[in-house]
Amino acid sequence: MSERAIDDLELLRASRRLSGTDGEEPNEAFNEILCRHRDRLKRMVGLRMNQKLQGRLDASDVIQDTFVEASRALEGYLDNPKISVFMWLRRLAGEKLIQAHRKHLGAEKRTANREQPMFAGVPAATSQVVAIQLSGKLTSPSNAAQKREDKDELMDALDQMGEIDREILMLRHFEQLSNHETAEVVGISYEAVKKRYIRALDKLRTIMTKASDS
Repeated sequence: MSERAIDDLELLRASRRLSGTDGEEPNEAFNEILCRHRDRLKRMVGLRMNQKLQGRLDASDVIQDTFVEASRALEGYLDNPKISVFMWLRRLAGEKLIQAHRKHLGAEKRTANREQPMFAGVPAATSQVVAIQLSGKLTSPSNAAQKREDKDELMDALDQMGEIDREILMLRHFEQLSNHETAEVVGISYEAVKKRYIRALDKLRTIMTKASDS
């Protein structure tokens, strides 16, 4: 775990020792940690939320449900913390996002979820999601036709990437996770993440240069 992850865990443990009781309502230390990680969690949910759901539900709603669940599950987590506080919250947010997809999109999304790879309990990044994020950086909002063309070209190129490389790109470039956190999500070594991220960035630069010049 990183120093920040250890600090989060130690802060919660110290707070529990001082309180002297288990099962109490979330304390000030826990609320502070939730506030610290809110933006990162909201970014993850927003990036991975199905477009059909975005008009019905806001990422903040998913995060609120996540924090309620985290409050209930905190004592169990502290008894056996196998992952960092942030990664635990991220996993809970992923579970809440999947539940929201099932609730609002029904059988259509359940079928898609079975086909879509998962990393650490969170739906994997798709070529479409990554392409949408990237195409917005290539063209002005007024040039809608060019934006659609750029997105299609990016999707074709991203489809040629492996699932893990595409996921690493999403985690590092858009969610802004560290290499250590990314390694924890995709289940490979820290050194492997560094190498694959550099390789994915090289591919990305080539793709975006061609799209910008076209």
